[in-house]
Amino acid sequence: QVQFVESGGGLVQTGGSLRLSCAASGSAFNINDFGWYRQAPGKQRELVAAITSGGTTNYKDSVKGRFTVSRDNAKNTVALQMNSLLPEATAVYYCNYYIGARFQPSHSWGQGTQVTVSS
Repeated sequence: QVQFVESGGGLVQTGGSLRLSCAASGSAFNINDFGWYRQAPGKQRELVAAITSGGTTNYKDSVKGRFTVSRDNAKNTVALQMNSLLPEATAVYYCNYYIGARFQPSHSWGQGTQVTVSS
């Protein structure tokens, strides 16, 4: 079964940047679509960015122009570059399959990586 391992989180000040990385085990990475999700304390997990097998990307409106999702099929990794970070970005970030903007994947979640943006 595919497992996702997220890394790269940390503590940054408002306006700072972080680059998250997700390593996916298993085969057939290149034919799947993936998303970055986040869950803030007391809130539901939400989709932040997604990238299809063909490289098409989409983003939550509030992060457009500041976040960039990318993938490396040779390394089975998905990255999320986050610039101009705001305190509302504070959350645990996860990667998983992407099955549409309004749906959450049923596949198991990794441990996530904590992002904290100080004001």
